[in-house]
Amino acid sequence: MRPNFLVKHFLPKPLLLAALGGAVVLGGLGAQSAMAAQTSTVGVAAASDDAEARFFEMQELFWQFCAPDLEDSDELAAPSATETTSVDPVPADPYDPVPLDATEQCVADRNALRISKAFSGMDTTTYEAVQEKLTSLRYPAARIHRMPDQGGAPRARLDLRLGDDHAALEVTGTHLGVMVETFGASKGVSVTEVLLKPQLDEPTS
Repeated sequence: MRPNFLVKHFLPKPLLLAALGGAVVLGGLGAQSAMAAQTSTVGVAAASDDAEARFFEMQELFWQFCAPDLEDSDELAAPSATETTSVDPVPADPYDPVPLDATEQCVADRNALRISKAFSGMDTTTYEAVQEKLTSLRYPAARIHRMPDQGGAPRARLDLRLGDDHAALEVTGTHLGVMVETFGASKGVSVTEVLLKPQLDEPTS
């Protein structure tokens, strides 16, 4: 599965790696510049649109990086009858997490790793600290959703969905950084409504 927002011209993967590395370094600077420009209601709306556009561009790079390499796979060029008739995963309960396919999982994992590295060593025991850092990493405020604290630890869910994909994250703050869990959300269901089992272990580094 691949969202329908991708452009037709793909970057070579070495260039994608460089671009993704740049997104990690420059994410905070871009978000701070957008925040500084919010001087009116119109400015806030424009900044929100800009934040979504930057998020869109970043996720497009992740999807390009994670997409199967068609040049190296003859099987992908001629999908089986089973593959062509498959449908999106639909859980028995729409509020259960949706299984992610290989590409979606790769995208979710890349975002999770990026976030974990950015939070490493930070004391993120307040929701405000989690939200501020996520927005500095080019995740729009509208995609960050506060959840009830878990044992006193702040939690946020991050909606990564674009097009028809299902990827989402749960980010739990700790005094060591954050714990990040990937999951899938059904189309039309808020990421806040997906029923996940609580995580119990804090990161060891």
